Amino acid sequence: MTPLILLTLVLLWQCALLGYTFTLAANSADMAARAGTAAEDRQGACQTAGMEHLPGAWTGGAKITCGESGGLVTADVHLKVPVLFPGTIAFPFEVDGHAGAVVEEGD
Repeated sequence: MTPLILLTLVLLWQCALLGYTFTLAANSADMAARAGTAAEDRQGACQTAGMEHLPGAWTGGAKITCGESGGLVTADVHLKVPVLFPGTIAFPFEVDGHAGAVVEEGD
């Protein structure tokens, strides 16, 4: 019975890491898009804010892409899902987060 309980705990932990990675990707994309709306250097501000809101274990394989079109700043964040221990190995697929925000007009 003990191996079954341990296996269940490991699977639950891995599900928690997957969910947390989705949350991190969405939050990072949201913060990146917001930062890009009011900055002169939209691309730089967007990328910096996106990486700033990620824990160190997720920054290694993180890809943040920012863009602007039609008065909207968009941010796409792609994160790798860690296997059991953040910062070690990761699954071969990525979790994506996407956000957009309206460009702020200066006076």
